[in-house]
Amino acid sequence: MLKGLYTGWTGMINEQNRLDVTSNNLANAATVGFKKEGSTSQTFKEALAYKIKDASENPNIAKNIGANTPGVKIGETYTDYTQGGLKETGNDTDMAISGNGFFNIEYTDKDGNTSTKYSRAGTFTVNTDGYLVTEDGDYVLGTNNARIRVNPRMPISTASDGTIFQDGTQVGQIGLTDFADYNYLEHFGENLYQTVAGARAQASTATITSGYLENSNVEVVKEMVDMIAINRAYETGQKVIQTQDGALEIAVNQIGKL
Repeated sequence: MLKGLYTGWTGMINEQNRLDVTSNNLANAATVGFKKEGSTSQTFKEALAYKIKDASENPNIAKNIGANTPGVKIGETYTDYTQGGLKETGNDTDMAISGNGFFNIEYTDKDGNTSTKYSRAGTFTVNTDGYLVTEDGDYVLGTNNARIRVNPRMPISTASDGTIFQDGTQVGQIGLTDFADYNYLEHFGENLYQTVAGARAQASTATITSGYLENSNVEVVKEMVDMIAINRAYETGQKVIQTQDGALEIAVNQIGKL
């Protein structure tokens, strides 16, 4: 019976994790360049119980005493990098990536340390010093990993390869980076990604469309349906625990009672 309680509890914890992921997707349904996440579930290892300190056995060897499958284990959270649809804004500093790749962003932390992060959000502006920056004020980097500076008093036009022109003269080029395996990317925050050990950067073959932004790839209806299914599964876990609790109460208070 106690195994039943544990099984119901682990199921509820897993559904809570799924609900957190789904809620985050819905909260970012309108976030430019956002990539939805998903979660996986795993069964616990078959043998979790061992004989230890048994004088009749070799005390230095732990031996299985039976199969034990107490419920579900929270698995990995993954990111779906499928491209979202493009929406026209008419703003010459808005840019959308078509294909695989990321904008290179110079991020500065609170201690003044800088590092390169990656983003699909192309909501850029030109600051008072003429640098192309993100909504959060981080610098957009060019093909040579240098900040892109333009004349803030003149309009810009951007070619599909990321080359930026002002008055017919090239003033910079947007840098794009792709990766051999997106499993080596992780969410950093502020709609940015960062690499982890083992990431292999490569040239991007994507194109840039000026005057457009990439929508998130969250399908609101699907996420709402998933949320309903998650709530039903959570309620099922509650009922399992209530049933097991009732059976335990009978076993303790009534079985063997004269």
